[in-house]
Amino acid sequence: MPKDFSTMEDSNRSSNPDIHSVSDPARRTLVRGGLSAVVAGLFAPLLPGCATPGGPGAGGAKLGFKSVPVTAGDRLVVPEGYVARVLAPWGEPVGVAGDMPAFKPDASNTAAEQAVQMGMHHDGVHFYPLGSGSDHGLLVMNHEYTDDGLLHADGMATWSAEKVRKSQAAHGISVIELQRQDATWEVVRPSRYARRITAYTPFRVAGPAAGHALLRTAADPEGRRVLGTFNNCASGKTPWGTYLAGEENFFGYFHGPAEPDAHARRWGLKPNGWGYRWHEHDERFDATRHPNEPNRFGWIVEIDPMDPTSTPVKRTALGRGTHEGATVAVTRDGRAVVYSGEDARFEYIYKFVSRDAIRPGGAQANRDLLDHGTLYVARFDAGGRGAWLPLVHGSGPLTAANGFADQGEVLVKGRQASDLLGGTKMDRPEWLTVDSERREVYCSLTNNTSRGTEGQPPVDAANPRAANSMGQIIRWKEDGDFDGLAFSWNHFVLAGDPANENPDARGNVKGDFFGSPDGLFMDPRGVLWIETDASSTTMGKGDYARLPQNMMLAADVTTGEIRRFLVGPPGCEVTGATMAPDLCTLFVNIQHPGETPSERSDPAAPGRYSSWPDGNGGRPRSATVVIRRQDGGIIGT
Repeated sequence: MPKDFSTMEDSNRSSNPDIHSVSDPARRTLVRGGLSAVVAGLFAPLLPGCATPGGPGAGGAKLGFKSVPVTAGDRLVVPEGYVARVLAPWGEPVGVAGDMPAFKPDASNTAAEQAVQMGMHHDGVHFYPLGSGSDHGLLVMNHEYTDDGLLHADGMATWSAEKVRKSQAAHGISVIELQRQDATWEVVRPSRYARRITAYTPFRVAGPAAGHALLRTAADPEGRRVLGTFNNCASGKTPWGTYLAGEENFFGYFHGPAEPDAHARRWGLKPNGWGYRWHEHDERFDATRHPNEPNRFGWIVEIDPMDPTSTPVKRTALGRGTHEGATVAVTRDGRAVVYSGEDARFEYIYKFVSRDAIRPGGAQANRDLLDHGTLYVARFDAGGRGAWLPLVHGSGPLTAANGFADQGEVLVKGRQASDLLGGTKMDRPEWLTVDSERREVYCSLTNNTSRGTEGQPPVDAANPRAANSMGQIIRWKEDGDFDGLAFSWNHFVLAGDPANENPDARGNVKGDFFGSPDGLFMDPRGVLWIETDASSTTMGKGDYARLPQNMMLAADVTTGEIRRFLVGPPGCEVTGATMAPDLCTLFVNIQHPGETPSERSDPAAPGRYSSWPDGNGGRPRSATVVIRRQDGGIIGT
C-alpha cells in the first residue's frame, strides 16, 4: 500500500540496546545445507512438468531472459518472448453462483455487489491446484486497503453507512477458480469454490488469547468471535493446504483517544486513525467506546480455500502485530515453523514453532496445529550471529510485575514483550520466503528514512544505513534446523542505484538497480523474485513525471546476479507472486496503479496518472497479471 511513514509518529519508543557496528555483506557467508526428507516430500508436487533448457536439474545460469528497461508510459512491460494478460481486476465478479454483478466503470456498484466482486488493491497471492495438473486451480489473494476516492462514484464528498459497508466489502480475501484452455487462463464462473472474505465476515478466535479479557467486547462478551479481517498484505501457503494472511496496519482504521494510554500509544491509535471514517457508521471502530476492539485485529488468519463453508480462524499463538504476512517452513521432524514480520519502522521479526508435527489428512487433520507452540522474536547480533528470544509468560521479564498477567496478554502485547526482551528493531520487515534447498530464510527490509536521524535509533549491524531510503534484503540460516534458537545471518543485497548522488543510497546490487524491496517469492528452482514498492510521496515528491515505476526482478541466489523482469504502470506497487506447479505460469499482482500522493485519491480525475488496465482515462484498477513464455516454457529460464 502507499507507505509514506515520514509524517507518522514512531510507535516503537522502547529502550532496547542497538548494535552500532555496520555489517560488511561481502565478508559474511552462510553455511549451506541439504534438503531434508520431510521437506522434499512436501515440495515434490512443485516440481515442473514442462521441462525446458535451464529448468530444474539443468546446468548453466538460472536467469535466461533479457532484462527489461525502466520505461515511461501507462503500461506493463515484460521481457522479450513473454506475454502478460490481465486477469480478475478489482470489481469483476468472483463467481458466486447466482450473484455475479458486473463492474460499473463509474464506481456505482453497491456494497452488496462489491461483497461478491474482486476486492480492491490486490496483494499476496497463492495458487492451489485442483487435480494433479497445472491447468486448473484456485487463486487466493488479499485485498489490502481501499482508495475511497476511486471506490465510490463521488469519492468521499459525502459519507454514509453504505459507503462504509462498501469499503469494508472491498477489503479482505478473494478465492477464485481458474482454468487454462489453449494457453489462456480464465476465471471459472460460476464456481463452487468462489468466495469473498471481508471486513465483516465472522471469524473464530483460537489459541492462548481466545476468550482473553483483552479480547472481550459488549458485542462478543466471550472474546471468541470477531467480525472481519482487513489490511491483509503478504500471505502464506501451508503444507496442509490452507492460506495464511497477516492483518497489517489495522490500527489506522480505528478512531482512538486523544490521550491514549501506554498500550494504545504503543500500537499507534490516534483520533480519526488514517482517515477511513468507518467509526462514523460502524461503532465498533470507535476505540474510545470499545477499547478492546483493536486487540481483536493484528493477528495471522487462516482459511481453507477448498471449503467455502468453513469459518476462518484468527491464530493468536502466532502473536499480534502489524503482520505483513506469514511464511511456513518445515523442520526435519515435520513440525511447522511460521516466520512473520511487522511492516513498521523499528519493529520486529518473529517465528513460531509448532509443538506437534504436521499430520496427513490436510486442513481438517491440522485444524489446531497452529494453536500450540512457541513464539520467538529475533535478535541480530554483530558478527553475523543472532538468537531467537521466546515470548513465553514467565520467561525473563515477561511477568505479571511487568504487565503480563498470562500468555494471552504476552501475545496481545507482542510489541511490548519484544521491547522488554531486546529484539532487534528493524527497517520495516515485510515479506519473508524460504529457500527450501539451502534451508535459508530471506526477509525484505523495505526502507526506514527515520533510521539514525535525530531522536531515533541509530544504525546497527542488520540495519546499517542512516536515513535508509533504499532498503535491503537480509537472510539467515538456523543452527541445526528451522527450530534452532540461534542463527547465522548476512545481507543478500543492499538495494540502491549506483548513480545516486547520495553514497548511502548506491547499495551493492550486482545487476539492475532497484529500491524499496517488498514482495519476495522463492521459486522451486531457487530463483528469488523481488518486487518493489517505492512510495509516490517519498520517491516522486508529488511529481509523477519523475516517478520511478515499480518493478519485479529475479535474483540468482548462488551468483547474486539480479535482473529486471517486469516494470509496472505509473504509481503502482508490484506485489504478490505465485506460480502454477509446472512453473510455466507466473501470477503477479499490480496494486494501486496511478496512486496519488493522497491515499484517498481525487475522484474528479480518476485516470489522471494512470487508467491501467482499461485505458481511455477510466478508473485505474488493481489486477492480477498472468505471465507466460510464448513457447510455453519455464518462467525465468
